[in-house]
Amino acid sequence: MGNVDQVAQMQKGAGFIAALDQSGGSTPKALKQYGVDESAYRSEAEMFDLIHAMRTRIATAPAFTGKKVIGAILFEMTMDREIDGAPAAEYLWAKRGVVPFLKIDKGLEAEADGVQMLKPMPDLDATLDRAAGKGIFGSKARSVIAKPNAQGINANVAQQFEVGAQVLDHGLVPIIEPEVLINAPSKAEAEQLLRDALLNELDRMSGDRQVMLKLTLPEEPDFYAPVIAHPKVMRVVALSGGYSRDEATGKLAANHGMIASFSRALTEGLSAQQDEAAFNARLEDAITKIHAASVT
Repeated sequence: MGNVDQVAQMQKGAGFIAALDQSGGSTPKALKQYGVDESAYRSEAEMFDLIHAMRTRIATAPAFTGKKVIGAILFEMTMDREIDGAPAAEYLWAKRGVVPFLKIDKGLEAEADGVQMLKPMPDLDATLDRAAGKGIFGSKARSVIAKPNAQGINANVAQQFEVGAQVLDHGLVPIIEPEVLINAPSKAEAEQLLRDALLNELDRMSGDRQVMLKLTLPEEPDFYAPVIAHPKVMRVVALSGGYSRDEATGKLAANHGMIASFSRALTEGLSAQQDEAAFNARLEDAITKIHAASVT
């Protein structure tokens, strides 16, 4: 399971995980927020070059180190590229002290029973082999919970833990992410069903294996305390889910032992038009605020 230092950093490190894993579908939106309009690229290849330039700019910024950013989730294409002349995962750990994860899911099925399941991942074993070879520590797969439907939620969580077991078989640590939509009707009720389903799956895990969980900030502060305390859980991280940075950090600070794994709330306010000094200052401010909310 990763190297000893990486495991220790994930279990105990004071900081948060940066989600730099926008995929093809969410890249135009991420670029637009970054001040790069769709007219700036003519092909998917150009689009991915631009998002890689943004990710490189973030990863090489002075504040982006293991002191506050203990991990980063990468998109598969980022794993296959270089940052500052080194393979991305290697650069993050060796040069920045940031533990690298890989987004492995292939998107979502259509909604049924109030949830969206993970699409099949027929090449997952090959992807995980490649990831392990490139120094990736863990994986992340996101599914969605839209309504408080017990059958749907139980099936969604069971599928996630099945994928998680496959990841663990490759010596990697899975981040299991069943996201409750922040505008879901009866969100608190959906969270109650999710917590029950998670504890049920965690209790069934054998041996000394551990998983990580990425969960929506709950309606009730410290609602996931029993999950955080579970011996099979290495860490519980929170997604920002569309909340603004101020909202997300405010809610996170009220959830003890939960740390951030923000994407949009991390890059909010960063722009391609900023010079190096302005960009680095804005990113440092974001990292400081998200870190502070994570160490409560």
